[in-house]
Amino acid sequence: MTLFDLTGKVAVITGSTKGIGRAIAEQMALHGARVVVSSRKADACVNVSAEINTLVAGQVGEAMGIAANISRKEDLENLVAKTREVWGKIDILVCNAAANPYYGSMLDISDQQFEKIMDNNIKSNHWLSAMVIPEMQARKDGVIIIISSIGGVVGHTTLGAYGLSKAADMALARNIGAEFGGDNIRANAIAPGLIKTDFAKTLWDNPEYLQKATASCPLSRIGEPNEIAGATVFLASAAGAFMNGQTLIIDGGRTMSN
Repeated sequence: MTLFDLTGKVAVITGSTKGIGRAIAEQMALHGARVVVSSRKADACVNVSAEINTLVAGQVGEAMGIAANISRKEDLENLVAKTREVWGKIDILVCNAAANPYYGSMLDISDQQFEKIMDNNIKSNHWLSAMVIPEMQARKDGVIIIISSIGGVVGHTTLGAYGLSKAADMALARNIGAEFGGDNIRANAIAPGLIKTDFAKTLWDNPEYLQKATASCPLSRIGEPNEIAGATVFLASAAGAFMNGQTLIIDGGRTMSN
């Protein structure tokens, strides 16, 4: 087995029909994993999993789609149960799906918008992790990866609640890594900078915002989904076997630049 080989592993990836999540599903399948593509829309899950199967045709990787709304606990329970029914286990959990229904001052966010951010970005990740940890404990092996954001490590004047949720995701990864590391369960977070996805389009499609974002980035550009996906393969594979409870910032150097 090579360091980045995921052959024989089963990975559940939320929010994986587009953007960073899809790139993660594709790369994990290309590295040998059986991946579960999941998002709210069943047809999108089926279509994307079929496209991934075409991509990895002739290799050991494989994909299937299972729809789930991360705000509904029963949907997540079904996601876990169906994965086990078909593939018998879950080795890798990638919590990628998130929501951000508000952009503006913290003084103007509604309670409903605030609660949606916290429910989708924190509570759902807690639920899913709690659902898969017992089997990982029994097996003495498992990986949990939470896709956070640099919004969790810097202050922001218009994405405050989102940043709060992403800082909490980093804490969740640390806490899981601390409590269950003795069971050989590794939990880490990834904090991307601005990535060219549909989710972040309102930011990078704004010329003024894009100019500011790239001006403060030493690489002078924004990122691509595969540049995050590669890090998840590292964290999920033998290459990342000694990394636990950490947050890996991937932002082209934006947060460290003066």
